[in-house]
Amino acid sequence: MKKELLFLILIFFLLPIFLLVKAASLSFDRSSYSVGVGQTFQVKININTGGETVNGAEFYINYDSSLLSIENVSAEDFFPTTTNDTRTTGRVYIAAFVDDPASPKTGSGTIATITFKALRDGVVNLSFDCNNSKVVKSDANATNILQCSSDYKVTVSIGAGADSSSSLSNSSNNNQSQTLPKSGILENLINLAVPGAILFLIGSGLKLIILK
Repeated sequence: MKKELLFLILIFFLLPIFLLVKAASLSFDRSSYSVGVGQTFQVKININTGGETVNGAEFYINYDSSLLSIENVSAEDFFPTTTNDTRTTGRVYIAAFVDDPASPKTGSGTIATITFKALRDGVVNLSFDCNNSKVVKSDANATNILQCSSDYKVTVSIGAGADSSSSLSNSSNNNQSQTLPKSGILENLINLAVPGAILFLIGSGLKLIILK
């Protein structure tokens, strides 16, 4: 009886490892921008659902309105419906979702493109508001699976030192999609632990059966 009880306890504590929800991420399409005063530039907002199916996403992006203004927010094709609100100074809200919850989205793509205008010399950061942003999983609880860090920022350099003729086309580092950072430590530990845990459970179960 004690052996069966031990086996059940092991399953109880290890089962959550197999049921962990994968994290989704939002990202800018570049790590930095360099523009001239009066110049407009476009920032693409990308999503990766982390292998999960999702029904939508909503997020806020903060910026310094004394250095940038928003000229336009255009929907891209990852979600069929996208809306936005730019009425709050220094902040843009974007929401995107599926039209039919029975047809969720998975994978990666672009949600929206924001067109900014540089107003004066300076350096400004674009950042996601992690506390009020989410990616909604297509489950009964509408689980927020967004993994987000407030430390993630994209730098926009305006004016002095910016070559407007090449500001949006150079540097391979700038062309790499920059995803909200993940610690990776827990995920790696889980990836290593899962196969071992499965083998351990199988071995323990067989041992209990043999010795019973």
